[in-house]
Amino acid sequence: MTASAVPRRPGAAALARIDHPTPHVDSADTSPHAFPDGGTWRTEIPSVEGPEALAVVLEESARLDVPVHRISQGSGVWMLTDDEITEMVDGCAERSVELCLFTGPRGTWDIGAATRTDSGGAGLRARGHDALAGCVEDALRATALGVRCLLIADEGVLWTLHRLRAAGELPADTTFKASALIGPVNPASYAVYEHLGADSLNVPSDLTLAHLSEIRRVSRAPMDLYVEAPDDLGGYVRMYEAAELIRRGAPLYLKFGLSRSAGIYPYGAHMRDHALATARERVRRGRLVLDLLARHGADGGMSPLGSRLPGALRRFPAPEGN
Repeated sequence: MTASAVPRRPGAAALARIDHPTPHVDSADTSPHAFPDGGTWRTEIPSVEGPEALAVVLEESARLDVPVHRISQGSGVWMLTDDEITEMVDGCAERSVELCLFTGPRGTWDIGAATRTDSGGAGLRARGHDALAGCVEDALRATALGVRCLLIADEGVLWTLHRLRAAGELPADTTFKASALIGPVNPASYAVYEHLGADSLNVPSDLTLAHLSEIRRVSRAPMDLYVEAPDDLGGYVRMYEAAELIRRGAPLYLKFGLSRSAGIYPYGAHMRDHALATARERVRRGRLVLDLLARHGADGGMSPLGSRLPGALRRFPAPEGN
């Protein structure tokens, strides 16, 4: 599906036969943007927490014929050994899949008490210099081992890593993905994250279709969105909206999460059975979404497998002398 195409809407023919009115599709709401390869959507399997879970995802995606552009991990670089990271890098490289690992310390695991209050405090953000420096250390270590996508949950960490990338301290082809837990909810904040160095932005999964169109009027930075969100992000299931999510939000990563499932961060071997079972089911959920898109005539326009770069984006100028 191209960004300008309008797929069949669910139940449209049957409803028309009984003269039930169907909402008008406004072509002005179609995103004018695409990935540099011309595609309007890519896929992502999240919460793949180590080499064993990765092997399950790759095996299941081959069995169910689910194309995967990106695999992401949520526990953090610091929760993996060098050998585990290397095994994941090699496994993804064999299938031309992008591997995205989360950067280190975050407020919800810190000793600060505010994240445990009703307000949630500063959430996942890195508290203090040492936490920020830990995220930098994670980024340096991961990229040295071949990782080329980093997941970030703090504006300051994002800006710092972007400056390090611009200065050549991180590989130029490293991409930064803003976490759903700090995801922007309006066009102005979305544009700010793009300018801070984000190459894709995970918006909260409760944004409306109109919100996506509003964002696309100000930014072409790739968007990530859970078609099915984990419970700690709301547990929303938006499979029937997938075609419209692509039309409004392109270029868009469809993330196949899983509701009604216990959280697994930070992951360890004590959660092995749960992690492997949920990894397998996330791929199956992806197959369900792809089948829906096909039934609605909206399965065209996917980026070629192996595509990962976002294209030219707008950035704030780095401070002089730094």
